[in-house]
Amino acid sequence: MQPAFTALFMLFFVLLCLLGILANGFIVLVLGREWRRLGRLPPSDMILMSLGASRFGLQWVGVVHNFYTFLRLGEFSAGPARQLFGLQWDFLNSATFWFGTWLSVLFCMKIATLTHPAFLWLKWRFPGSVPWLLLGSLLISTVVTLLFFWGNHTVYRGFLFREFFGNMTYKEWTMRMETHYFLPLKFVTLSIPCSVFLVATVLLISSLRRHTRTMRQIGHSPRDPSTLAHTKALKSLVSFLILYVLSFMSLIIDATGFFSTDTDWYWPWQILTYLCTSVHPFIVILSNLRLRGVVRQLLLLARGFWVA
Repeated sequence: MQPAFTALFMLFFVLLCLLGILANGFIVLVLGREWRRLGRLPPSDMILMSLGASRFGLQWVGVVHNFYTFLRLGEFSAGPARQLFGLQWDFLNSATFWFGTWLSVLFCMKIATLTHPAFLWLKWRFPGSVPWLLLGSLLISTVVTLLFFWGNHTVYRGFLFREFFGNMTYKEWTMRMETHYFLPLKFVTLSIPCSVFLVATVLLISSLRRHTRTMRQIGHSPRDPSTLAHTKALKSLVSFLILYVLSFMSLIIDATGFFSTDTDWYWPWQILTYLCTSVHPFIVILSNLRLRGVVRQLLLLARGFWVA
């Protein structure tokens, strides 16, 4: 790839991450202030604040990690920086996936109109279990991080002491570790929250579609406020589903080491990897009444300041 295109993709990556950092920081700031003022938060806001915080940290780690790797590749491969970034990256990725899953499950419990006894029991129990689910997600993420840390430490130790198998080079040995250890581990640990997310989202989308179809059959206009609200919710859910699946697939492919820093498509791939954490916060802000109201107030203040 031409250097001009590489620089363009790098710039687009930085802008995308900065927008995501601003949006996630805004969510954490607004909900954190609300938590401090009231002393408590509803379950949905607890999940949103946790998700925003993990994404905020993930994007900072991603920006620093990518440029450190790109500019100092040899030192990164040989030094302990690989393990340090790996710890942060694996923990925040796992936590982000679990928090996104609980957000989908909560929306499913609140909005879906299923009548199965098991669903009704979960709908009654789930809101009160949110704090424990968030703590459990952090615990699971810690365990997953330790498993990845063991693999990264093995790679680092192998580089220091040249503990390779046969006549393999360090790069070949690292690729074998990524294929036979990191890839299966990442697939298993991310498939569990992803499967729960898919089930909850599909149930919710099906429920909303049935409800919207019923409303239209009994004479509600497509421009009716209730119909518009359900249509808007459907669009938000479908977009979240697409972004979540793209993020999952990008992390699994990334574990294979296919898009390394010396490939031409490294930066476009990083843009795709961080697309969900950068775009979805804006969807959250636009669909949340409290967050949207704060944005409107800030815009009015900025307009008044600009006019004055």
